[in-house]
Amino acid sequence: MVNANEIEILLVEDNPYDMELTLRALKGSLINNIHVARDGEEALEYLLPEGADKENEPKNLPRVILLDLKLPKVDGLEVLRRIRESEKTKLIPVVVLTSSLEEKDVVESYRLGVNSYIVKPVEFDQFIKSVSELGLYWLLLNKPPF
Repeated sequence: MVNANEIEILLVEDNPYDMELTLRALKGSLINNIHVARDGEEALEYLLPEGADKENEPKNLPRVILLDLKLPKVDGLEVLRRIRESEKTKLIPVVVLTSSLEEKDVVESYRLGVNSYIVKPVEFDQFIKSVSELGLYWLLLNKPPF
């Protein structure tokens, strides 16, 4: 059972439309504890705050991170690299959820340790279904190492 304060998903998404659709799909799957970061810098500040100030650290790390690649300030590949470099976050499952079909993005994501790479469906119903199933898989079926 999930603790009411536990962050289940960190959604890193800068597109307001995709963010709203993703939140709708996840909440429709009864996934409610979602933290949203609107750019790569905000995601890194949440996961890996600068300095040793423990008050700035999240009380609970997310159980899974949904990460867009095309982000302002710090791009998604750099966010992924930093997540995997940190002892604190390196075991958190990361799913790239992006519109990029570029092979170099797929290859680099896997080289950096992504757990899954999903291209966002364009059609509304398929987007909702895919994100809902994605959330259920990573939160209910997948067994994380922590």
